Amino acid sequence: MPWKECNKVDEKIKFVARLLDGEQMSTLCQEFGISRKTGYKIYDRYKHSGLEGLNDRSRDRIDMLINFHSSWKKKY
Repeated sequence: MPWKECNKVDEKIKFVARLLDGEQMSTLCQEFGISRKTGYKIYDRYKHSGLEGLNDRSRDRIDMLINFHSSWKKKY
């Protein structure tokens, strides 16, 4: 049986839709395998920006700064 592919944005949309239908935040977070803090972050982004807020945010600027300042990189 092949793995079921999932898109992060689609999963966030399903999460918010079920939340708006009245399901409990803690139950949904447990089912989706995320923390309540992450669940509230997703919901707050939806309330503030609508569906556009559920898209992944670019990290290009952060990555550029980390590469510029090599002392910021984690050392293992």
